Amino acid sequence: MGRLLGGVALLTLALFVVWGAVRSGADPLALRTLVALFIAAGLPAAGGGLLLARHFGVGRRIEHRRDQLRRDTLEAEVLKMAGRHGGRLTAVEVAGELAVPTTTAEEILNELMAREMAEIEITDSGLLVYDFHDVRRLSEKESARGLLES
Repeated sequence: MGRLLGGVALLTLALFVVWGAVRSGADPLALRTLVALFIAAGLPAAGGGLLLARHFGVGRRIEHRRDQLRRDTLEAEVLKMAGRHGGRLTAVEVAGELAVPTTTAEEILNELMAREMAEIEITDSGLLVYDFHDVRRLSEKESARGLLES
């Protein structure tokens, strides 16, 4: 609420300054008039606009996009790791190699599993192993042929 009120107040101030400059009869093209208007009206107007943009969520959308990009980058790194580790990974391996908390590593691995890019397996001792089936079969790509070939 503070951003909204502050933004409206700054824009109102800028409007009054411009209105006063127009009514003063000063030469609107004189350098000193332009500089004074920039300082007295332009800066408050820019600040007010920034506060209103933040209030209405422009910053949140940018932050959300940044988080999504970070997540996509981590997923790509996990897929590269899977290629280096024979298509099988644990959360501890991901956390250690990517320097992220194990909870983050587990979230990423579970998201990839939910999108059917990996399957989860469990060892006799209870260790969860994520099997990236497509990554394990990458060596077969050289023998690929057209769908209509027999």
